[in-house]
Amino acid sequence: MLVEGSYLATAFTLPLVAKYLLVDRKYYIIPLIFSVFSIALSLVLILRFDYSLFLIFVGAASSFVWLFTTTILRTNHKKLMLHVIDNFDYSDLESHSNIETVLLSEPYDQTAIKHGLVVDLHQNLTPYQEKFIADCSLNEISVFHAESIKEMIKGKVQVHHLSENSIGTLQPNPIYQLFKRVWESAIIILTLPFSLFVMIVTAILIRLESPGPIIFTQERVGQAGRVFKIYKFRSMTVEKLCDKDKFATDEQARITKVGKFIRKVRIDELPQFFNVLKGDMALIGPRPEQESFVRLFEQDIPFYGYRHMVKPGITGWAQTVHGYADDTDSTKEKLAYDLYYIKHLSFWLDVNIVFKTLKTMLTGFGAK
Repeated sequence: MLVEGSYLATAFTLPLVAKYLLVDRKYYIIPLIFSVFSIALSLVLILRFDYSLFLIFVGAASSFVWLFTTTILRTNHKKLMLHVIDNFDYSDLESHSNIETVLLSEPYDQTAIKHGLVVDLHQNLTPYQEKFIADCSLNEISVFHAESIKEMIKGKVQVHHLSENSIGTLQPNPIYQLFKRVWESAIIILTLPFSLFVMIVTAILIRLESPGPIIFTQERVGQAGRVFKIYKFRSMTVEKLCDKDKFATDEQARITKVGKFIRKVRIDELPQFFNVLKGDMALIGPRPEQESFVRLFEQDIPFYGYRHMVKPGITGWAQTVHGYADDTDSTKEKLAYDLYYIKHLSFWLDVNIVFKTLKTMLTGFGAK
């Protein structure tokens, strides 16, 4: 029952986690199997049921082989075939490995459209094209606005197409936000014995390497623009009191040896678990920024303030997909990912980010 239940849970969860960015789901099979079977084994140990480690291992291995094989065999059949009306630049669609694009030529044929029609609804259309689009909708053929498809592919909101009237689409589900607070707090409490051990060792190493406080505190802007104090392990030598706020890339020379390591694997963020338990932050969300930078970005970047619609997070979509932002231009790009996260906020997107964060911790992607 344990093996069968774990396999069914993995098979059910895999398409839900891997649906974002039209990603190749085979990359999620191993971490998902490991997570599901680990949770199942933990429940068995807690409830003191009889079990066989050998059978669990064989079950996990068999599940991987079956899911991986079926995923490979179905790859070509699962490509999204989109027919395109040529009134926009569809090169992003053509270059995507999971999308097959077909350019329509007049006279258009509805019966040829397999998965959907893509057109830029904001560009000029001929009366013939308008009628064809309307006929497709009436015949229940999916019609996608070009920018919506690009948003799905790139995993970011096309900020230059936003307007004040469209901001309502970014409102996150309040019920899920409450549930998110519960499950994130539960994870932190359950992992506290291990994380406390790592934090104690880190604190000792920081103290041995350089003088100064172990914990670095700084005011950051959180949900609804409220300012709170964030906690981090100190990864740099102590700065002078007169120093102004700077991007992390401007202070690379001050990073200590211990600091370089804990930043790469994100251990420096562990004290923010207490920010989450206090309610100032979430495990997953847009990274909180310094107040001086927020004021600057709100003047230079349209809609920047909307990233404060949710609690800031220790990790997030922008961090795992885009990486670190170290100037105004890269912050504009990062905002597009933050708004995508807010717009599509859900349990499965959060799980997707958890797996991406594990990869980030192993590779050091985006570390500064």
